[in-house]
Amino acid sequence: MRYPNRYMPDEAPSAQISAPLLYRPNVAAILERHNGDIFVAERINVKGAWQFPQGGVDSGEALEAAFYRELEEEIGVKSEHIEIIESRSGYRYAFPKGRLKYGIYGGQEQTYYRCRFLGNDSDICLDAHQQEFSKWRWIPPGIFQLAWVPKFKREVYRQLFHDFYQIDLID
Repeated sequence: MRYPNRYMPDEAPSAQISAPLLYRPNVAAILERHNGDIFVAERINVKGAWQFPQGGVDSGEALEAAFYRELEEEIGVKSEHIEIIESRSGYRYAFPKGRLKYGIYGGQEQTYYRCRFLGNDSDICLDAHQQEFSKWRWIPPGIFQLAWVPKFKREVYRQLFHDFYQIDLID
């Protein structure tokens, strides 16, 4: 019996098989104020590119530990100013043009943490470590625009706004 689309030992493969894409573990934060507004920040190197704080998980590091570390590194927010409401995993994107991070990762698989921000605006410091954002603001979730996000990340943002807020973002 022949199985379509399967390599049989007595046949030569018709195309070279490529290695599967490896996704780097990543954590991201959706910070909410008491009124429901969410925190977004503009990338320092890409004017008009607004996103949520995010970052990679170090080898052997627990997801939640990475989450708190990244928040402090990227926006200066300490764990005592955060209350995790919920988290969801499995949001994936591939880097554009076959780019690899650390020579092996072709994309990122993210865990998003939706959190209540318990601090004050003065607790946010974009240059706490190596600065990645030029400015930040609080916005209602319903005004977020997909055009603010690079094309390769848009499907993730579309899905997470649907999952967390039941908002269907359109291009």
